[in-house]
Amino acid sequence: MTTLTDLAEQVGALLKEQGATVAVAESSTGGIISAALLAVPGASAYFRGGAVVYTREAKQTLAGLTDADIETERAATETHAKILAKSMRARMGTDWAIGETGATGPTGNRYGDPAGHSCIAIAGPTERVITLSTGSDDREGNMWAFARAALDLLQETVAAAD
Repeated sequence: MTTLTDLAEQVGALLKEQGATVAVAESSTGGIISAALLAVPGASAYFRGGAVVYTREAKQTLAGLTDADIETERAATETHAKILAKSMRARMGTDWAIGETGATGPTGNRYGDPAGHSCIAIAGPTERVITLSTGSDDREGNMWAFARAALDLLQETVAAAD
């Protein structure tokens, strides 16, 4: 976790400064984004909850997605990441939310996306979405890279909205 601790501390300080809250819906990062945010003392001031939404059932139960939400566009797309973020924000009543979906590896996903592909969205007063491609098939390495990118994007988006 130490590789993300400094970044998570910066994000947490920014959220505290603004009196803002965040929730996370993450798939291929498996909880690393939430764990990084929670590793910072005082995280209860800004972190409201997170869910690993690795399956359709988890997306519906934990993030509140409907069949229509899931069928709007397949997983591992920018649209799907936005739906995850918006749904989690509404479900948790937060100022900000992260939605992450991708393919960690060592092979690609069933949709044809290669290992190292992730789409990350931030929902809040401002919305942003990115697609990341690491070009790597290292599953754990990709999980950490996706989590770092999500925290970077959250920090950039929250700072720009200030």
